[in-house]
Amino acid sequence: MSSSVALQRRFDLAAMGDEATRIRKRGGDEEDDEEEEDDERGMEAWERAYADERSWENLQEDESGLLRPIDTKTLVHAQYRRRLLQKSAASAASRIQKGLIRYLYLVIDLSRAASETDYRPSRMVAVAKCAEVFIREFFDQNPLSHVGLVTIKDGISHRLTEIGGSPESQIKALMGKLECSGDASLQNALELIHGYLSQIPSYGHREVLILYSALNTCDPGDIMETIKKCKKAKIRCSVIGLSAEIFICKHVCEETGGSYTVALDESHFKELLLEHAPPPPAIAEYAAANLIKMGFPQRGAEGVIAICSCHKDVKIGGGYTCPRCKARVCELPTECRICGLTLVSSPHLARSYHHLFPVTPFNEVSSVPFKLSQKLAQTCFGCQQSLVSIGTKFAPHVSCLKCNQRFCLDCDIYIHESLHNCPGCESQRATA
Repeated sequence: MSSSVALQRRFDLAAMGDEATRIRKRGGDEEDDEEEEDDERGMEAWERAYADERSWENLQEDESGLLRPIDTKTLVHAQYRRRLLQKSAASAASRIQKGLIRYLYLVIDLSRAASETDYRPSRMVAVAKCAEVFIREFFDQNPLSHVGLVTIKDGISHRLTEIGGSPESQIKALMGKLECSGDASLQNALELIHGYLSQIPSYGHREVLILYSALNTCDPGDIMETIKKCKKAKIRCSVIGLSAEIFICKHVCEETGGSYTVALDESHFKELLLEHAPPPPAIAEYAAANLIKMGFPQRGAEGVIAICSCHKDVKIGGGYTCPRCKARVCELPTECRICGLTLVSSPHLARSYHHLFPVTPFNEVSSVPFKLSQKLAQTCFGCQQSLVSIGTKFAPHVSCLKCNQRFCLDCDIYIHESLHNCPGCESQRATA
């Protein structure tokens, strides 16, 4: 009896020893985890974000063999010059007609594929941020145009906003509906948009830009018939893919005269998206000349009380009065809800013509002979910043072909992308 009690005690002590060992091991693991967490807490947020990045790839070797950071300003300007020269070569090849009044539906894929994290933090967030930049740039480049938003998820398409000319309302509606689920249906999106764009007047250029994340499409019928309907309705369809090239997307773009591209990363995606902001060349068979009736409303007095035709509500002060039916609208450009007249302001109309008369690309000046450099101006004609980098050596800059004035790289981009007029040529006209 005593031997059995002793044996039982021995087993109990052994079990207690094993349990103590497991507790010590668990405690050791927890201590290791705490040490790792402490190490991560000791690092700054930017250190944790770039801990796994290849920071040494951001260095380059200069002429003397020393390492220095990559000159991103020169790289950005080189990419800009490449795009500018391609556009100028295409426009010089033939006389191109531009569509100044565009009706564009932006289709955003919010299917299950949009939740992938290959774009940080996810495809959905990256697309939403780039779409916000695109909408603002689109209205800056096309003041007389209109944009609408369509989302596709759960195998169906939904019109998020009506087509209109207010960038703020479009962005607000987009940021409030960011949810991913289900599959994408390309046919349902095209059918929905065809129903709306087929009612657009003949002078408006009908376009669709699809930001597609999925690798397939879940369609209820024959998508080829839908593509034929879009082609017959003169709807130009363009697609930017976020994953890989898909045959059906490429076929849609080829049949309707659009463009199909696939983004490599977020910066490349943003670049491809902003290429759709300027008006594309009008298709020859679609480019018919039309006379458009437009009204130039006057801004109402601040103390006047009137009913807004846009929101069906009483507004005090501000707003614009339609010259035909005297109805009140909140913002321009828009269409009068009462009489249907297109309402714009004179600056909107003036800003739309710079696409037809673009500024000629400037010549790139990399080096200047010493004797000639003494006679030339040492500063940029636009911003008056010095063009001399080291001693008497000139930094890379550009010069206008007509007025021979010289500009820095920043002014070159600003003149061609935003100002759309050469300050040197304009000053010569003013003095003449």
